[in-house]
Amino acid sequence: MNDEKIIPDQGEAPPDAAPKAPDAAPEALAATRPRRRVLRTAGLIAVATVIGLVGGTAVGYGVQAQREPTALPPLNQPDLAHPKPLPKGQRAKPLPASEDLRAKAQGDLRKLLLPKPAGAKKAEYADADGWMDVSRFASAFDRPSRALDHQLDLGIRRVAVTSWAAGEHREVEIRLVQYRASDVHGAADFVEDQQGYMPDEDFAESEGRELKGSSNGRYYVFPVKRKAGYLDMYEARAYFYRGDVAVEIFVVDAKKVSQNDIRSLAERQLGRL
Repeated sequence: MNDEKIIPDQGEAPPDAAPKAPDAAPEALAATRPRRRVLRTAGLIAVATVIGLVGGTAVGYGVQAQREPTALPPLNQPDLAHPKPLPKGQRAKPLPASEDLRAKAQGDLRKLLLPKPAGAKKAEYADADGWMDVSRFASAFDRPSRALDHQLDLGIRRVAVTSWAAGEHREVEIRLVQYRASDVHGAADFVEDQQGYMPDEDFAESEGRELKGSSNGRYYVFPVKRKAGYLDMYEARAYFYRGDVAVEIFVVDAKKVSQNDIRSLAERQLGRL
């Protein structure tokens, strides 16, 4: 369900790869002269600009020197609230596990997944235990081997997943992709990569909408896809991250998926992290 954008390698040509220029004919030399004159003119303009800037700066300093000094605002800011210092020998209490994302994410990641709604059915291709193998996660991209290498570079650690079917054709899948702590922010990089190609013609064709409560989340509703002999296909996605956990949400249906449908799912999943 993911689509990887691969930028081909662009190696540098060896120094001797460029052919040597032959001796130029008089006509060719004449053709190059205007360009040299343009460059020389540009240099003169640059010098004049610098002189103008220096002269203008000098005038500015002279005007400023004639003015009365402006009083600075007071340094104290009485409206700022400062926490009271703790008594000697006491330390601040750590956050409870329910409020500490790092503590929550170190346990069973599957417990942070949004629970299946009442009446939901098992999705046709659901993962039995809620874990998705990293190689299987990468296999959903256009170039699985390149995607796997890239995910390993980002420090992918594990993927928890849940999915369900609702109504006649709707299917929902949510993935929590966790990355290891390193000098690379894997969760942020992954989400930004996915969001980067959502405006493309084959995807949402839009920048999506901001996810309330998240500084980085967005959700998207795709244009309907129609093909003769097949049911119409409607799709919506959401991407965001919190800490070292990236979140992907997919909704597909033969009927329209509303903005509210995907937004509600994303906001409720965000609230569990």
